[in-house]
Amino acid sequence: MLDEFVRNADLFFLIAVRILAMVETAPLLSGEGIPQAAKVALAGFAAAAVYPWLKDAGFVAPDGAAAYVAAVAGEALIGLIIGFFLTVVYAAFTTAGQFFSLQMGFGASETYDPLAQTEIPVVGQFLNLIAMFIFINVNGFQKLFLIGVQRSFMSLRAADLLINREDWFAYMAGSLGAMFGDALILAFPIFGTLLLISVTMGLLSKAAPQMNLLTEGFPLAIITAFLLLATAMPFMVEAFAGLVEAGFESISRMMGGAA
Repeated sequence: MLDEFVRNADLFFLIAVRILAMVETAPLLSGEGIPQAAKVALAGFAAAAVYPWLKDAGFVAPDGAAAYVAAVAGEALIGLIIGFFLTVVYAAFTTAGQFFSLQMGFGASETYDPLAQTEIPVVGQFLNLIAMFIFINVNGFQKLFLIGVQRSFMSLRAADLLINREDWFAYMAGSLGAMFGDALILAFPIFGTLLLISVTMGLLSKAAPQMNLLTEGFPLAIITAFLLLATAMPFMVEAFAGLVEAGFESISRMMGGAA
C-alpha cells in the first residue's frame, strides 16, 4: 500500500489537501490546543482510507503543472468551505451566550478559550462547552468525515467551484446571516426577558428617583438570567442539536447542487 501511495503521490496529495483544509477549519478540530502534527496525521489517515475507493472511481490528478496547482487550490477551498460552514453553525451557540451576557452584567468578565485562542464572556464560554458536548453527542465527528470527506468526493470536484462560483458566494453569505439569526433565536428568551427587566428598572428609577434601582437591578438580572438559563437549557440543547443536523443537511444539499 505504501508503494501505491508513492507511485500516485500527486493523487494522494490532492485528497489529503481537501481533508487537511477541512480539519483546519472544522469545529473543535481547528483549535490551537490540538497539535499540528496530529491534524496532519488525521488528514493523512483519512486520505489513505478513501484513496482506494477514489482511485477505483476514476478520480485522477490533472496533467500539467498549472492545472495541478489550480486543482490543489480548488481542493483546499472546498475543504475550507465545508469546515467554515460547520464552524458558523457551531458558533451560533457561543454567540447566543455573548448576546445576553451583557444584559446579565457579565460583559466584562471574559475567560480564555483554549480551543479558539480568544477571550469570550463567561456565559459564552459556558455555552461553548455545552455546544462541544452536544456536537460530540450527535456524532458530529462521524458525520463530518462521512459527509465532508466521502460524500464530498462523490459529488464535488474542484472545477465545480469555478463553474458555480456565484452560487457558492451567495450561499456562504446567506450562511453568515443565518448564524446571527439562529443565535438571536437561541438567546431571545433570556435576552428579551433581561431587556424587559432593564426597561422596568429604568421606569421605576424615574418614578422613585431617591431609590437607585438601576444598581439594585443587577442582582435581580443575574438571578433571573440564571433561572431562565436553567429552565430553557433543555430546549436550547434540543434546538442546537437540530441546528447541527440542519447544518450537515445543508452541506449535503450544497455539494449536490454544486455538482
